[in-house]
Amino acid sequence: VVLKIIKHYQEEGQGNEVVQGVLLGLVVDDRLEITNCFPFPQHTEDDADFDEVQYQMEMMRSLRHVNIDHLHVGWYQSTYYGSFVTRALLDSQFSYQHAIEESVVLIYDPIKTAQGSLSLKAYRLTPKLMEVCKEKDFSPEALKKANIAYENMFEEVPIVIKNSYLINVMLWELEKKSAVADRHELLSLASSNHLGKSLQLLMDRVDEMSQDIVKYNTYLRNVSKQQQQKHQVGNVGSMNERIFFHKMCRGEAPLPEEDINKLFKPPQPPPRMESLLIAGQINTYCQNIKEFNAQNLGKLFMAQALQDYNN
Repeated sequence: VVLKIIKHYQEEGQGNEVVQGVLLGLVVDDRLEITNCFPFPQHTEDDADFDEVQYQMEMMRSLRHVNIDHLHVGWYQSTYYGSFVTRALLDSQFSYQHAIEESVVLIYDPIKTAQGSLSLKAYRLTPKLMEVCKEKDFSPEALKKANIAYENMFEEVPIVIKNSYLINVMLWELEKKSAVADRHELLSLASSNHLGKSLQLLMDRVDEMSQDIVKYNTYLRNVSKQQQQKHQVGNVGSMNERIFFHKMCRGEAPLPEEDINKLFKPPQPPPRMESLLIAGQINTYCQNIKEFNAQNLGKLFMAQALQDYNN
């Protein structure tokens, strides 16, 4: 499955192009065994009649006919510099997990993998977030009541990769044919623009967070302003006398609370789910930068040790 995902990205993923596919397998005791996968085909806007659901059903039906695992257990997606905490991923994983409880999403990072270590992580939505998504209420009050923060939106599932003997033999053959001529290149401290790109993406998300905070502060100011207006209208003050002069002339009482509320349409609070996703993505970028710096520090120590050994 891992090799198929890597091959899929190498064949169809270019730059920041995201590739996706379906995971197949079965549940055994307390673990989810993913034993097969197939990619989503690339299609353009011209292919308006393409039905992804029908395509998946036909693929699973074909796999069942040849006695290959065909049970749907999730999906996979590549990522560009760790940019996977998005609303699209949240909605897709909710749909999968709502229909198939054990579903997971595998996130494959080709840029980290190209640096020498396989980057593959499995995520699920937490039960709290699943309940919020079912209600489709992403208001500040609903998220606060559910105690949802970016730290408890996703839960990471440990991954154990097992290879067959034939796969191990193939990997040994590929390593012998590797084009890497000088193994000491692994100690190079060149960032290959990785650090700069990660910092740029981090700053972009921080700017988005800043804009979202401005929107929320504007909403709070509007609510406060409206409360003041309602208070003025509810009192027998000058505002009430001007707006409802005819009532005051007849000696009627000031407007009751229900009528005042009808006069003022409460401002709609901005959804807070986007803010949580942005915060989660910022945290992911920070973790990537931290790991990158730790790797470079390790390379620096290894290079110094190698130099001392040669001396």
